[in-house]
Amino acid sequence: MSNIQLLLNGWYILLASFIFAYLLGSINTAVIVTGIATKGKEDIRKMGSGNAGFTNVLRSVGKVPAILTIVFDFLKSIIAVLVGGFLFGIVFTSSKDIDGIIVIGKYLCGFFCILGHSYPLYFHFKGGKGIVTAAGMMLVADWRVFVIILATFLIVFIFSKIISLASITCACLFPVYTFILTFFIDYMNFNYPISYVVLCTGAALLIGLFVVIKHSSNIKRLLAGEEKKITAKK
Repeated sequence: MSNIQLLLNGWYILLASFIFAYLLGSINTAVIVTGIATKGKEDIRKMGSGNAGFTNVLRSVGKVPAILTIVFDFLKSIIAVLVGGFLFGIVFTSSKDIDGIIVIGKYLCGFFCILGHSYPLYFHFKGGKGIVTAAGMMLVADWRVFVIILATFLIVFIFSKIISLASITCACLFPVYTFILTFFIDYMNFNYPISYVVLCTGAALLIGLFVVIKHSSNIKRLLAGEEKKITAKK
């Protein structure tokens, strides 16, 4: 049975994986943790930069809430991607390209989780920028990319002390690293189809572009020399 036939037979399972990833991503930890920490008196989206993410929680609420935010945002992405890979494996179980298809499924479910995090259904579609959620997706989809991205993030952050600059740099390099690894290692040495390289790189490009667009205000401040270096609320 061809991949197209398998897709037509199992489209509803794939749709369910995307919906699950989006709904899980919509559980915005920053909003929940801030509400608990302030006993319902504050909304992180009305504090500091207004972003419902790790950095703003760190600056506006404190270190412990920020740690909880980063841990749970990371975990929800891992769960969404693992479930997505599992369901894609069920649909395409008889495909000769199953390994590559599962990886592509992980990227797609990761994207929907990031979409949910940034536009959460439960919180009036106003969420974060998806950096931590994207990192969780990378770890499960391709740990090699995750390691290189993490190293890049740490290098840029150590020298600049600006999280947004490190995040934007990583978003731009995500598709580049993905192409290098999938083409020069997977395609040339392990006989993965070229379509695998194209789809993985395309997914990484889509996610990277989404993250960059979400950081448009940060880019303006960086160009103007007004972006703040990281500080934590004591």
